[in-house]
Amino acid sequence: MPVLFVGHGSPMNAIEDNVWSRQFEGLGERVPLPKAILSVSAHWYGPGTYLTGDVKPRTIHDFGGFPRELYEVQYPAAGAPDLARRVVSLIGERRAALSQEWGLDHGTWSVLRRLRPQADVPVVQLSIDSRLSPADHLEMAKALRPLREEGVLILGSGNITHNLRHAFTSAHRGDLTTPAWAARFDADVAQALTQHETVPLAGALQSEIGAASHPSPDHYLPLLYAAGASDEKDAVAFPITGFDMGSLSMRSVAFE
Repeated sequence: MPVLFVGHGSPMNAIEDNVWSRQFEGLGERVPLPKAILSVSAHWYGPGTYLTGDVKPRTIHDFGGFPRELYEVQYPAAGAPDLARRVVSLIGERRAALSQEWGLDHGTWSVLRRLRPQADVPVVQLSIDSRLSPADHLEMAKALRPLREEGVLILGSGNITHNLRHAFTSAHRGDLTTPAWAARFDADVAQALTQHETVPLAGALQSEIGAASHPSPDHYLPLLYAAGASDEKDAVAFPITGFDMGSLSMRSVAFE
């Protein structure tokens, strides 16, 4: 199976017909039918590495201030406890465990509602341990590579640049110009991905433009899971590019 990273942007992409939602649908046509999906979403970020172990994971509406229609969305994909246990075994039982405390958050379902609208593929979500370094996350992702040969689609969901304060302020002012720091960070990351250079990816947030692009690392780290689960044999493509709200990179990455 290929590996995907999707810049998910606003949860409204789940219900709106817009340039981003249409391109998400195109991603669904690009990817072969998987046996299951392992999603790493920016929105399950906390102390610990956990897998959703539910047979029927609930749809989590982890946001506020949106239209009622968005809160009514359900993504009724089945869970895959066997896959969750398989991931625990790959990562190691001392580092990972099953959890009943989460479900599918909008970083997962807002994308999958477009990629797999019938919710016909089982989904497991993997949390992001906030205590680990970017290099640690890359190494953990490498342990997931065997899943690709088992028909599992590994999906990272975040954004390559994610400074919402800047985005909302600029949108309020009506200025949707992409700032130089966002364009540069997005381009530098794309170059490192194309060349399979993991060291620059692991250290990207330490730069000035990295700090501007990610006041918090949660939306960047899912990219490292996608990159770590890929290998140098993969061709790297960017099926979606561009910025929303000026500074929010919507770049998606396919490792095939």
